[in-house]
Amino acid sequence: MAVSFVEELKWRGMLHDAMPGTDEHLLSGMKSAYVGIDPTADSLHIGHLVGVMMLRHFQLAGHKPYALVGGATGMIGDPSGKSAERNLLDEATLRHNQNALKEQLSRFLDFDSDAGNAAVLVNNYDWMKDFSFLDFIRDVGKHISVNYMMAKDSVKKRLSSEAKEGMSFTEFTYQLVQGYDFLHLYQQYQCTLQMGGSDQWGNITTGTELIRRIGGGKGYALTCPLITKADGTKFGKTEGGNIWLDAERTSPYKFYQYWLNTSDADAEKYIKIFTFLTKEEVGTLVKEQEEAPHMRPLQKRLAAEVTVMVHSQGDLENAMRATNMLFGKSTSEDLKNLDAKTFLEVFEGVPQAEIPMSELDNGLDMIGALAAKTGFLGSNGAARRELKQNSIAVNREKVKEDYQITKGDLINDQFVLLQKGRKNYFVLVVK
Repeated sequence: MAVSFVEELKWRGMLHDAMPGTDEHLLSGMKSAYVGIDPTADSLHIGHLVGVMMLRHFQLAGHKPYALVGGATGMIGDPSGKSAERNLLDEATLRHNQNALKEQLSRFLDFDSDAGNAAVLVNNYDWMKDFSFLDFIRDVGKHISVNYMMAKDSVKKRLSSEAKEGMSFTEFTYQLVQGYDFLHLYQQYQCTLQMGGSDQWGNITTGTELIRRIGGGKGYALTCPLITKADGTKFGKTEGGNIWLDAERTSPYKFYQYWLNTSDADAEKYIKIFTFLTKEEVGTLVKEQEEAPHMRPLQKRLAAEVTVMVHSQGDLENAMRATNMLFGKSTSEDLKNLDAKTFLEVFEGVPQAEIPMSELDNGLDMIGALAAKTGFLGSNGAARRELKQNSIAVNREKVKEDYQITKGDLINDQFVLLQKGRKNYFVLVVK
């Protein structure tokens, strides 16, 4: 295998740790590896993207990727101790989520080709559902000592923490469940590598231990760093929650904005992790950023690449058009092409006033629109003064005092955008 998967991850900053011999093992021929994915929602969020990108690079290097949906875990609840109130999934919900996740993963992984390294989606519920507790502790549990499990950093941290609830039996034994997944995939699919975040190292190596003790073989572990932001805030989160890959949960416009608003330091890191640009292309962009940081070439390219990869070229173009609205680089026609949801997202937080549709029957005069009917400006006199100074626009087009707002001005049959100067906006909501 000519392409070194490990070297590719290294230069991209996606390699935290790998078991000795992993690179040599992968260079000896086509191998299989898997990443586990939580199925508690019917969409991935960008926190999942690192694992998905690892699988994609693995496939591009000629290997066979497996995406493992953790259905068994979803049915027993959250073992991490972080959430006491997670809803347990029934099988119908689990299957729905699995199908939705496969559709999203298909944007990154090739599941359908005839090639030997076509991707495969598996669900650990399928092999755990008929595994009785007695069988599990007899066939799996006896091979791993409590001493071994207690020595894991993840267990030590939980036991030494001051959390009153301590560590549940479920959480303690979770490494055995995850370890068994690796053994099962090794035995059934010759899967020799498990990948995940650096916090998963203990669980992954428990799997390699089971492969050695029960399977009589050799498994490998590889982890990526946990993605952080330079300012210390959590990657992939906003005040509104997760940044989802599903357009219904996070619109392409908000998705694009998230990447566009990354800091210079983060953009240089993220463009290596979340795009497939080459080392040379990234180097050129970094140089451009150093020479003209105000032009933000890294952020613009990062946002464009990830938005097209997750959504589409058309969604990117709409998001870019919507972004231009905020900087006054758009026309009345551009505004009218925005759908209502995106319009409200672009002008989120802008003051609004509601007026009845009947106000537009005979035309709404500008003094009324600016002051009496809306309160956008403080008085009729202030409205007249701004109109005389040519600083008022309706839907991006400058207007005089004699202008009348009619139904022909409506954006999506319900909005009119008023503007004073370059940055003072006001939305008329017509009902």
